[in-house]
Amino acid sequence: MSRAADYVPVADVADLRERGRAVVSEDGRAIALFHHDGGVYAVDNRCPHMGFPLTRGTVEDGVLTCHWHHARFELEEGDTFDIWADDVQTFPTEVRDGQVYLDPNPEPDVPPATRWRNRLADGLQENLSLVMAKAVIGLDEEGEGFHTPIETAVNFGTKYRDTGWGRGLTTLGCMANLHADVGGRDERRAMFMGVREVAAECAGEPPRFQQYGFENREVSKDRLKRWFRENCEVRDSNGAERVLLTAVANLPEADVAEILFAAATDHLYMNASHTLDFINTAFETLDHVGYEEHADAVLASVVPQLTGATRMEEQSAWRNPVDIAELVFDAHERLGDLVAAGEGRTWERPEGFVETLMGEDPEAILDALTGAIREGATREQLADAVARAATRRVAYFATNNEFGDWDTVHHTFTYANAVHRATRRTDAVELYRACFDGAMSVYLDRFLNSPRAPMPSPGDSDTTRDPTDIREDLLACFDEQGQVNRAATLVHEHFDAGGDPGDLKRTMGRGLLREDADFHTLQNVEAGFRRFEAVEAAEAKRTALVAPARYMAAHFPTRREAEQTFSIATRLHRGERLHEVE
Repeated sequence: MSRAADYVPVADVADLRERGRAVVSEDGRAIALFHHDGGVYAVDNRCPHMGFPLTRGTVEDGVLTCHWHHARFELEEGDTFDIWADDVQTFPTEVRDGQVYLDPNPEPDVPPATRWRNRLADGLQENLSLVMAKAVIGLDEEGEGFHTPIETAVNFGTKYRDTGWGRGLTTLGCMANLHADVGGRDERRAMFMGVREVAAECAGEPPRFQQYGFENREVSKDRLKRWFRENCEVRDSNGAERVLLTAVANLPEADVAEILFAAATDHLYMNASHTLDFINTAFETLDHVGYEEHADAVLASVVPQLTGATRMEEQSAWRNPVDIAELVFDAHERLGDLVAAGEGRTWERPEGFVETLMGEDPEAILDALTGAIREGATREQLADAVARAATRRVAYFATNNEFGDWDTVHHTFTYANAVHRATRRTDAVELYRACFDGAMSVYLDRFLNSPRAPMPSPGDSDTTRDPTDIREDLLACFDEQGQVNRAATLVHEHFDAGGDPGDLKRTMGRGLLREDADFHTLQNVEAGFRRFEAVEAAEAKRTALVAPARYMAAHFPTRREAEQTFSIATRLHRGERLHEVE
């Protein structure tokens, strides 16, 4: 609502009637005036799509059309016909004594944060990258740049994809985890990356219709756990979902996690690592948006990852020439006795244990793991050892392998990282089984380290360079194809120079988020950063960042189309004129 005192004179009505349109400036803002059908209308002169002057457009039958991308607006209230363009800001006008008056600062219809949240929902629904980028930037400007984009995208992604939790929502969770590690506008880029991937994966997909839990609220955890696993075993997604929703409604989060991770390890390395990895990321996403508010929708959406999963005991690689699956299932049978034997004992990882896990004898590897459990190794200790071995597989990956084999070592790495993270969420005994799966995948990847890539030792660089220069070289390294070993050398040099690892991670984040990075690369960097946090020894910390740096260098540069979109949104937010000559 505008008061008469808020209005200011801006134009002569007769002159405006003769010219049809004019541009006036109030409070540093260009406002377009139109005389149309006997009335006077005022709108922001910048087209909300990409900033083209609307006075260079046309008005017919109450519709203002921008001549750059042909966005159309209802002239009186500014509503757009084209959802990709956004509504244009209007300004109330009055004619007094032959003069046009307008209110240059009308009260907004909705608070800015609400408006940007609604626009983000529009962008997700229509899969409009520029709209999503603008919304993320606007929300960040309003102080809602972390929680609101994640929550909005989670609500959308769990509702509008029939097959449930997938790469899009996993990317969103990874970007939420990376948010604290990157700097400045890269936080906005991370959120844009996450919501964009959710929209892309949901585009054209049928919606998801969630089931509902049982009325019986007295079912025990053990019975719900059996029911859930039995339904997953026969691939009954509806039955499994109803059981899970009952568990969510009645059990603590740790018990629900136990039920899910138990089912995820009833078969071997399900969906070639993705099932357990996605379940873990779903829980980590709930850490960001709130378990109580969102657990039912988020966790129900992971059920298809269990009921529709590929089971690796059905795959030749796990059966021939060595029947690895049989070895692992035998270890499953002995797990109860092993855990009982280790009760009350304290295990410390012996020197050379991780190298044993990288060996060429699967029986020796399983013997090492089962022996450790017998001696008191916790799930977290064992998962950490497997994750260390998996990290080395990426760090040692030989570039004479086929390019697609990067994904093979990557899957083992992210799986092992997810298992380790899961051990901090639940003490489910079944997570020992996940350690067996991860270790066997490390074993199957052994040929991809033949020969091992060169791995400098601490101090080898003997550098005197400033860490800032080293980080600049690392970014430049990502601008050239095939600089895999160069990237590793620069990471080592940065450590030798005493550079701040936080600065190194921010640089790697900058290198990641400016690219059209694929799903695996995004996952790989997030997993590397988490491994850096999980280990204490200096050499292990180096390896944790060398691994993703090598992976990034193998996959960069890209076309950087998303960065172009984000740059446009940023420049528009600053008020730049994109239509003018650069």
